Amino acid sequence: MKTLHIRLKDKHAKVLNDMAREVNFVWNYVNDLCFKHLQRTGKFLSAYDIAAYTKGASKSGLKLHSQTIQAITEELVTRRRQFKKAKLRWRVSNGTRKSLGWIPFKASGINYQNGQLKYAGHYFGMWDSYGLSQYQLKTGSFSQDTRGRWYANICVETKVVELDKSKINTASKAIGVDLGLKDFATLSDGTKIEAQRLYRESEAKLAIAQRSNNKKRVKAIHAKISNTRKDFLHKLSTQLVKDNAAIFVGNVNASSLAKTKMAKSVLDAGWTAFRTMLKYKCDDAGVWFEEVNEAYSTQTCSCCGSRRDSPKGRAGLRIREWTCGECGTTHDRDINAAMNILALGHERLAVGITASSGR
Repeated sequence: MKTLHIRLKDKHAKVLNDMAREVNFVWNYVNDLCFKHLQRTGKFLSAYDIAAYTKGASKSGLKLHSQTIQAITEELVTRRRQFKKAKLRWRVSNGTRKSLGWIPFKASGINYQNGQLKYAGHYFGMWDSYGLSQYQLKTGSFSQDTRGRWYANICVETKVVELDKSKINTASKAIGVDLGLKDFATLSDGTKIEAQRLYRESEAKLAIAQRSNNKKRVKAIHAKISNTRKDFLHKLSTQLVKDNAAIFVGNVNASSLAKTKMAKSVLDAGWTAFRTMLKYKCDDAGVWFEEVNEAYSTQTCSCCGSRRDSPKGRAGLRIREWTCGECGTTHDRDINAAMNILALGHERLAVGITASSGR
């Protein structure tokens, strides 16, 4: 399964905005219903229980498909369990804290006809770059971005590509990737991909727009940063998948680093999005993908495995090159880490490649 993200034409914005308000109404109604039931009985309502209260709503004035109402209640119950909360946030249709539009649907509620999507009696034109006619449509949603543009997010079935382990018999077909801030990624073959720093470059323009209270300009700048970052990450991940039969990436904890003084740089890098892209593209292409524990990868010599005289702690972060006190090999800090990540990945392969062959 994969999700296709398709831009809808702007002329449908009014219809979708009206539907999104009704989605918010249903969400808030069910949210309040569940909370009051919990106060009275001390028990949570399940999605099956809620269906009795929303039955027939699509025929009594709401423009939503009945399956959409079920999808809303199921989503609310799922998020309530996930975040362990008795009551979730209200979805606001107007004002400064307006919730972005969201309209879920199930397979029975959506149809593809003559290049358009049919939902609840409406036909929505789109820029179909995927060729939806070749797919069997599953569940999904219509979603709105910060600039008011609408997209269709549709799950479709894809053919499963079997992993050909024989392609991973040579070290040249496998790559280790060390993610960083100065260089976005360092590969075990010595290649370094420079960090884009897109937010940093646009910070001055963004500050001017914010001081002038030009909200439209602020949203446009943020959208440009996001789109440029996605373009960079997509191109890089696609190239890596094309060139390699196995990709191993360090499991750097972006969420923890985002709580430190490096938060802006970490969020600007987009490590999590990059690893997500690599994973689903590798699955689609039949390429081996693995996230490995990168602990001590910069401190361990990739030649002999010693940590003697290696840079350690926060003070050692400034040291970009070091010489192993055991074997005398001089290492570039990031390339050494990428080579260790590759060696750890080789240990996980079920084709008999030893860790020493990757060093």
